[in-house]
Amino acid sequence: NQIIAEAVSRHGRHPGNVKLLAVSKRRNSAEIRQCALLGQAAFGENYLQEALPKINDCRDLGLEWHFIGRIQRNKTADVAKHFDWVHTVDRLSVAQRLNDQRPDERSPLEVCVQVNLDGAVNKAGVPPEQLTPLLAGISNLERLRLRGLMTMPEPSEDIQLQRLPFQQLAALLAAVSIDHPTMDVLSMGMSGDMEAAIAEGSTLLRIGTGLFGPRPES
Repeated sequence: NQIIAEAVSRHGRHPGNVKLLAVSKRRNSAEIRQCALLGQAAFGENYLQEALPKINDCRDLGLEWHFIGRIQRNKTADVAKHFDWVHTVDRLSVAQRLNDQRPDERSPLEVCVQVNLDGAVNKAGVPPEQLTPLLAGISNLERLRLRGLMTMPEPSEDIQLQRLPFQQLAALLAAVSIDHPTMDVLSMGMSGDMEAAIAEGSTLLRIGTGLFGPRPES
């Protein structure tokens, strides 16, 4: 994507260190196939029931599937079975279920922990002060592999305000990766704030409308 490449260059980032996750929520299998033909291999889905038919339809493409929606306890078995990555783990109980339900024939599930940086009570994510014990618990689960942190900050049009939570997340990752060296992913930045995310060290951008165009209304 040319826009991403230009932002990477502006902020002195190495192109190979910023990857694109195509958010295919409300996109159909044909659109995913078209995107895959252009070289995109990693796709993110928010809703399990919508995702499963697309994963099955596109199985021949060997795509990498990321679950980026809120995890419901009764859906963990299907997430553990069908996805390669999960970005939204924020409770040890959910991590334990994903671990126990991960099929033995599959490699460990790659996990990013979602952090709630602004303290909004209606928002998913672990508070920063509870991150260390959560990571310690997850690190003992053999079918999961800690890979990084994710956040979804409140929307803002001001790029300087956009940068603040991304700075916080980058600082948290730098601190916790001392004890958890497999954690090297900053899953942050979407279509409306990817410039700020790239500036602050994002390694994985979650882009939907900026890649596919406006989502269908229904």
